[in-house]
Amino acid sequence: MKIERIELLHVRLPLVGRFRTSFGTATDRDTFLLRVVTDAAEGWAEFAGDPDPLYCSEFAASAHLALRDHLVPRVMALGEVTAAMVGQAVEEIKGHRLAKAVLETAILDAELRSYGMSFATYLGSVRARVPAGVSVGIMDSIPELLDAVAGYLGEGYLRIKLKIEPGWDVEPVRAVRTEFGDDLQLQVDANTAYSLTDAEHLRRLDDHGLLLIEQPLAEDDLRGHAALSALVRTPICLDESITSARDAATALALGACRVINVKPARVGGYLEARRIHDLAAASGVPVWCGGMLETGVGRAANLALAALPGFVLPGDTSASSRYYAEDITEPFVLDGGHLNVPDGPGIGVDVLPGPLGRVTVARHDLYPL
Repeated sequence: MKIERIELLHVRLPLVGRFRTSFGTATDRDTFLLRVVTDAAEGWAEFAGDPDPLYCSEFAASAHLALRDHLVPRVMALGEVTAAMVGQAVEEIKGHRLAKAVLETAILDAELRSYGMSFATYLGSVRARVPAGVSVGIMDSIPELLDAVAGYLGEGYLRIKLKIEPGWDVEPVRAVRTEFGDDLQLQVDANTAYSLTDAEHLRRLDDHGLLLIEQPLAEDDLRGHAALSALVRTPICLDESITSARDAATALALGACRVINVKPARVGGYLEARRIHDLAAASGVPVWCGGMLETGVGRAANLALAALPGFVLPGDTSASSRYYAEDITEPFVLDGGHLNVPDGPGIGVDVLPGPLGRVTVARHDLYPL
C-alpha cells in the first residue's frame, strides 16, 4: 500500500455540557483528525490528546510537530507501508505515543478498508455489541451530581464512573450509593490526584462497594500503587501508568493493580493495546476500554477493541449524545445499555462532510509538504 497524502484537520466540537476532572474543565473537544490517502483507500484517526499538556505530557501542537518533522518522514521512507510496519519505523523516536497512535491507526483504517475487513475482525472481537458505561465529571454540588447520575441511568447506562479529587470523593460516592442502591456498578477515577499519604482517607471508599479506584497516585508511582493496593480492599486500576505491554507486565508483577484501563492512544495504538489485552487475559486480570471524549471516529475503533474477550467490565464507550449534539459520523446510540460494534470496513464509520466542515478550524498537509 502506497501513501499518497496525509492531512491533519484541526477540529473543535462544543460539548453538550462542561466536563470537569481533577486536572481541569473542558467545554469543547479541541483536537485533530488525521486523514491518510493511499493508492487503495483512505483512512481516518483521531488524536486523543488536548491542546494543553495537563492530562499527559503530549498535546496537540507537539503531536503536530512530531508527526510532520519525525514520524511521517520515517513512515514515508518505507515506500510500501502496512500498519504493522509503523511501530518499528518510528521506534527510535522517544515517547510521542499519542502521535504514533494516530498515525498507525489512520494507516490501519486505510489498509483494512482496502481489504474490506473491519477493525473488529482484525483485532479479534468476539461480541457484536458492548456494555456502555459513562464518566461523570466533578460537580458543584451533590444534588447536581445525583440529578446527572439519575439522567444517565434513565438513558440505560450500565455503569457509572465518578471523577474524584481531594474534597470531592467519599461524600459524593456515599450519596450516589445511598440514592441508587447496592446493585449499581460504580467506580471512581482520581486522575493521579492523591498521594500515598492519603491511603487512610482512600480506605473510606472501601465501605461503598466500588468496582475499582482508577489511578489514584502519580503515573510514575508504581511502588506507591503497590503499597496502596495492600492497604485498601477496593481493586486499584491503572490508567495513566500503563503506556505499553511492558508497563502492564511490570505493574502486575509488583502487585500495583488488579484491573487495567486500556486506552489505545496512550499506549501507542491498537496493536499495542491488543498486546496488553492478551497479557492481562493470560494473567487473569480484567481490562476495560477508557475514553478521551472521542468523536465517532475514535469511538468506532474503541468499540471494536472493547469487544475483545478480556474486556469484561463496561468501558467509557458512551453514546455520541453524551458529549455532542452533533457528531462528525453517524451517531452511536445506546440500545439496552449497549453500543453496537461497527462491522463495516476499517473503523466501520464514515466522516460526514457537512458536520466535519462545521467544526474544522484549519487544515495542514503533512505529506506532501
